[in-house]
Amino acid sequence: MVAHARNPAFFSGCGVPDTVDGRFELICLHAFLYLRRLKRERPRGEATAQRFVDLMFADMDRSLREMGTGDLSVGKQVKLMAQAFYGRINAYEQGLRGSDSVLADVLGRNLYGTVSAAAPRLAAMSAYLRREAARLDDRPADELLAGRVDFGAPIEPVADAAPARPLTEDAR
Repeated sequence: MVAHARNPAFFSGCGVPDTVDGRFELICLHAFLYLRRLKRERPRGEATAQRFVDLMFADMDRSLREMGTGDLSVGKQVKLMAQAFYGRINAYEQGLRGSDSVLADVLGRNLYGTVSAAAPRLAAMSAYLRREAARLDDRPADELLAGRVDFGAPIEPVADAAPARPLTEDAR
């Protein structure tokens, strides 16, 4: 999941910020897709989902320490990341249930939260999210319960998409 979230096409073509925040957001997006699909496999999927979340946050803890976050701050940072992640799960679920404009708005606030994303990029990521949710819905449960999950390539936005630009404090 982390390896896929680091696909350079998300940053260069789709305009997701190539920052710690942008990489975190991509991990959240892909984790949401996987956990969303595991919910259909209750009760068998619950243990897999819990192991996945535990491993994901243990990896985030490790990453923070490697980036030099002090031991006393790591727990607080992981807690904030967990709160953000669970907020993303709810927002992405609502976005998938809504129209394309609703999903684009959710992606704009979260995935592109630190930049202003052009409409073609939001549309491409909306299409990607819907496509990958449908692909996972079609995957056999046993593969997903075994932790075997893969994602397709990002969808390239139309060629004339303006580069993402940082938001000013006033625009946030």
